[in-house]
Amino acid sequence: MNKKHVAAYAVVAAMFGIMGALVAINKKDPPPITTAIAPTGGKPHTAVDNLFRQSLNDLDGAPQPLAKWKGKPLLVNFWATWCAPCVQEMPELSELAGLDAGKTFNVIGIGIDSPSNMKEFAAKLKIAYPLYVAGMGGTELSREFGNTAGGLPYTVLIGADGQVKKTYLGKLKFDELRADLAKL
Repeated sequence: MNKKHVAAYAVVAAMFGIMGALVAINKKDPPPITTAIAPTGGKPHTAVDNLFRQSLNDLDGAPQPLAKWKGKPLLVNFWATWCAPCVQEMPELSELAGLDAGKTFNVIGIGIDSPSNMKEFAAKLKIAYPLYVAGMGGTELSREFGNTAGGLPYTVLIGADGQVKKTYLGKLKFDELRADLAKL
């Protein structure tokens, strides 16, 4: 990786860090922006297809094909270690994933961060769902799901049919999420 790329990643990471700090300063949690996405008439959703074509490294650096989640209800959480709302919601999201244990839905986290930061973070918290390293490419992937601002956290609820059921921008409201999961 050349110095220009490293410098560009550092600048982008600093900008996201500042954005995360500004969000953390805000004392009341704004409701997440949610979007219900209409089914595409049985045709595969392009963003979902692209997600399942990805192979991302797990925290040990081993490539993992995301296609293994195809055909199962899936909650995809885009996050970063420097994103305060992301970090705040992870324990409750982990508890929710652990309680269900994949019986009715699965949860995966796609980190827009470096492998070392994510691994160090995961060592401190016990996260009950798989975390994958996407780096800055995760931002583009989240944009395909409608995250035009590139904000974090960004969560996508995908039905077993491969259709996006809902998206959430900002810290999750777990009562709303549980109600949405119950509709799957």
